[in-house]
Amino acid sequence: MKHLFLIVFFAASCASVPPPRRDLGAGFRWSPTGPKYNPGHDYWSGVGSEMASRFNAVPETVWIVTRKRDDGTILNFPATARDPLVATSLEDANEAALNEFDRLGFRVWLQIEPRHADVEELIHLVLGRYCHHPSVIGIGVDVEWYLSTNPDAGEAVTDAVAAAWLTAARRHNKQYRLFLKHWLIVKMPPTMRDGLLFIDDSQIFPNLEAMVDEFAAWGRAFAPAPVGYQFGYPSDRHWWSKLEDPPREIGQAILARVPNTTGLYWVDFTVNDIFPPARTPIAE
Repeated sequence: MKHLFLIVFFAASCASVPPPRRDLGAGFRWSPTGPKYNPGHDYWSGVGSEMASRFNAVPETVWIVTRKRDDGTILNFPATARDPLVATSLEDANEAALNEFDRLGFRVWLQIEPRHADVEELIHLVLGRYCHHPSVIGIGVDVEWYLSTNPDAGEAVTDAVAAAWLTAARRHNKQYRLFLKHWLIVKMPPTMRDGLLFIDDSQIFPNLEAMVDEFAAWGRAFAPAPVGYQFGYPSDRHWWSKLEDPPREIGQAILARVPNTTGLYWVDFTVNDIFPPARTPIAE
């Protein structure tokens, strides 16, 4: 009877843990130049798992595969580009991490920062190389760097342009989606919504309440389409550093106000502070 009790107890314990919310992804934003210290892809998978566990979500990341260069961009992997504004690298900076994310069931958005480089060519170069990874669910464009070298600018994306970018992505996988990122609603397509995720990366808030108020306005502007948020910027450290658990408290406040939220991402500029490499568990 003792052994039977243990079996029943453990079965009940496992059954009490709800499965992850498939409609919600939580994790981090990574870029080649963002983190103060890069401990390696095992660390990043641990961060993604820790973030997701706070919201019973699926681990998810915005993984940036370009660096800004003059009027164009540099891909952080080998490729052959037609556009002279697209430079490439000798080594691949993403493959090992994507293999790990595949194994752990992560969802990955691959992001580009084009400046004046050809966006459709960048989409084909990125997805042509990485579409074999089941973790990859789509590609994103940081609109702050679309036809601009000023991070406070970026050209507004029209419905036609967004549709063309989504079509380019879906040439590689019919299920792929496209995210567009900015903090100004007017930079987003006016009516196109299908297949899109709208990410707000606004910062420099006086407090959590002001952040959530602005994020709620973003969510309402695109509802019922899905929206996501980047947070944890150094410019907001003066208030989020006083929270007991900044990722959890910020994320919960957003979810309480924005029901169409599907993505929560802590930015890599401060990720080592929130998830110290020595203490962040390795995902298994």
